[in-house]
This record gives sequence, structure tokens and C-alpha cells, in this order.
Amino acid sequence: MTETDPRAAASPRPAAPEFPAAVLFDMDGTLVDSEKLWTVAMDDYAAANGAEISDAARASMVGSNMSRSMRLLLTDIGMSTGPADIEAAGQQVIERMAEMLANDLTWRPGAEQALRRVSTDGVPVALVTSTIRSLTDIALRTIGAEMFDATVCGDEVDGYNKPDPEPYLRACRELGVDPAHCVAIEDSPTGVSSAVSAGCAVLGVSCEVPLAPELGCTVRDSLEGLDTAELGTLQRGG
Repeated sequence: MTETDPRAAASPRPAAPEFPAAVLFDMDGTLVDSEKLWTVAMDDYAAANGAEISDAARASMVGSNMSRSMRLLLTDIGMSTGPADIEAAGQQVIERMAEMLANDLTWRPGAEQALRRVSTDGVPVALVTSTIRSLTDIALRTIGAEMFDATVCGDEVDGYNKPDPEPYLRACRELGVDPAHCVAIEDSPTGVSSAVSAGCAVLGVSCEVPLAPELGCTVRDSLEGLDTAELGTLQRGG
């Protein structure tokens, strides 16, 4: 019987990567390039009313829920912002978005691969979006509803939309995880603020508006090459 080399016995095993308790993905501008579609839908509505949206107003809509975005849009183009006006404008934009989400939706760079890596590694995944459920379900035909253990939409948080922490807190409650052990991935200051306030570590990947570490997030150029182990270093404060 061959003796075991004592040097081999003394060699430590490589440490297993420490993964987050869950990864929470924003949708528009993070997983899919739908912020550009929202711009088209908003521009179409403004043009139909003989107006044009300012760049500042459009930037302020990024990451916001439907009601706030419609109020910003109507205010910017000088139209009435009564509840009925907001609802009517929103319905027109929703119809245009539904058409484009069904036919023109594309992934952000590296997003599909990152989502699949996290899921394959067995880490719970949630989608946390300000988009309403009816439009989210259309987008999920492309993204894959089966990829998520929970989805939280903009019309499901009782008006406590991003930047309020409730969307991320609700996702964590549904998954049964502590926000402090989770990583959220966002593209907008509004979304980053929501996730940071919820207690999550945040990876920021800008799309339509710039992000900076001062917002409380780790900034990455894209999701290309991202793996679950790297996300684990974020939730450990690495």
C-alpha cells in the first residue's frame, strides 16, 4: 500500500465561490434594450400632438413608473396632466410599446449570458421592473419567464415605485432572502437608489443615462463576461 504524500495531505482545497443569496435584475436598459423603444413610443405620442420631448424630460423618465413618466411627458409638451389625461396618454404609449416589445426587443450586451450563468449556478433570480405587468409579460416572451423565480412589476407595488425600496424589498420577501445578501443589477440612478435603499449591493451598468460610484453602486461597462462569483464579491463588499 502506497503511503500518502504528506505534502498532498497538507494542501488546502480551493475555496468554493461564495454566491449571493439572490440576484435581482432590472429589465429596461439592463437586460434588454427597451429604453430606446420607450423613447420611440414617447416621441411618437409627442409628435402626434405637434410637440417634441426635451432631452432632460426623457432622461428624467428613465427608471420611472408609467404614471410618473406620463406626467413628465405631458408637462414637458405643455398638455394637461389631469388623471384622465395621464391615463389616456399612457394607454396610447402602452399600445405602441406592446407592438415594439413583441417585435423589436433585443438583449443588452452580455445580458442573456449573465442571466443564464446565474440561473445555471442555482442562485435565485428575480426581475424587478418599473414596467407594468402586461408589457413585462410581452418582454418575457423574449427574455424567458422561466428564468425567474419571482417578478415584481411597476403596477404591483401599491404606488411605492422606484426609487422607493419597496420593489426590491418585495422581491426579496418573495424569494425569502435577506436584501443585505443580494445583488441588484441596474442601469438608472432611480433604480440604483431603490436597490441601495433596500439594502442590496448594486452593480450599475449604464444605458441611457450615466452612473457613478457615488450613487452607491459598483460600475461596470457592460454585463459581458460577468459571472456569479464576481457578483458574490460585490455582496461581500469586495
